[in-house]
Amino acid sequence: MFCVTPPELETKMNITKGGLVLFSANSNSSCMELSKKIAERLGVEMGKVQVYQEPNRETRVQIQESVRGKDVFIIQTVSKDVNTTIMELLIMVYACKTSCAKSIIGVIPYFPYSKQCKMRKRGSIVSKLLASMMCKAGLTHLITMDLHQKEIQGFFNIPVDNLRASPFLLQYIQEEIPDYRNAVIVAKSPASAKRAQSFAERLRLGIAVIHGEAQDAESDLVDGRHSPPMVRSVAAIHPSLEIPMLIPKEKPPITVVGDVGGRIAIIVVWRPLLLLLLITLKERGAYKIFVMATHGLLSSDAPRLIEESAIDEVVVTNTIPHEIQKLQCPKIKTVDISMILSEAIRRIHNGESMSYLFRNIGLDD
Repeated sequence: MFCVTPPELETKMNITKGGLVLFSANSNSSCMELSKKIAERLGVEMGKVQVYQEPNRETRVQIQESVRGKDVFIIQTVSKDVNTTIMELLIMVYACKTSCAKSIIGVIPYFPYSKQCKMRKRGSIVSKLLASMMCKAGLTHLITMDLHQKEIQGFFNIPVDNLRASPFLLQYIQEEIPDYRNAVIVAKSPASAKRAQSFAERLRLGIAVIHGEAQDAESDLVDGRHSPPMVRSVAAIHPSLEIPMLIPKEKPPITVVGDVGGRIAIIVVWRPLLLLLLITLKERGAYKIFVMATHGLLSSDAPRLIEESAIDEVVVTNTIPHEIQKLQCPKIKTVDISMILSEAIRRIHNGESMSYLFRNIGLDD
């Protein structure tokens, strides 16, 4: 585990006013571990709460101490059982609301259903529904990290602080990757070039872009705006109307724009990564490949695929559980981000400005 605490924050951590209660939900052991780290940095004890499942899988919550007139912070990380995780959070928030808590702040490093933030065919914008449910349950503030799309903040009618993990990932590159000066930041697609450029400018490194990747779930084909089906029907279209059709996209073969020969390739991703891209980088001469990702949503096959691939290290944050994957694949490393969550909690509780946590953060970060 890699952990860095800047000295200017270390002196502030234990300075909190009274009336703060810190609860951890029952989603998984990593949630308890992250909560304990935050509590230790803040110099407070974890609040007493009992969260368990009934035999019929109903979630029951019992707050075991008074929260009347206090600022309550509920920490919840997302496990594989996402829906149970959400119900635990909603019931805990509502329990604190009915117990007359002054404010209820959710600390949800990875916001669930955040990928479902756009209309797809005849689906729905689930992240908007979840935001409404949280607000209705009684949440008064949300602390999260690296939302899938920044526009998700607009789904809430409460304050949302979307923290960034990039400072921790940048520091890991500087301190844990030998000869990082001989590295190049690689964007996995032209769409992610801006974020890769942000990393490259901060590290004073060059940039390369992979072009022509295979189509993914975010493509135009699943947008749904071609409904009804694109079949010319004389009955449906008036003879005098000739509606021009958009030419379908055809991506070229995968290629790398930029020089990676004899250099370390550092890929900055926040969406699924194709192993075919790694093969292309190796063919172009990259002698080491590092993958940096906030959260790091890994499938059940991911540890095996990573172990067998050309990747040297996959660096993710401890915002979601990775214990099992790390045991299966030693290439997976985690970065501890409890420090920034602790400071955000302290500042909100003490009524201080949050701008310090967003210093030098640009639109592309």
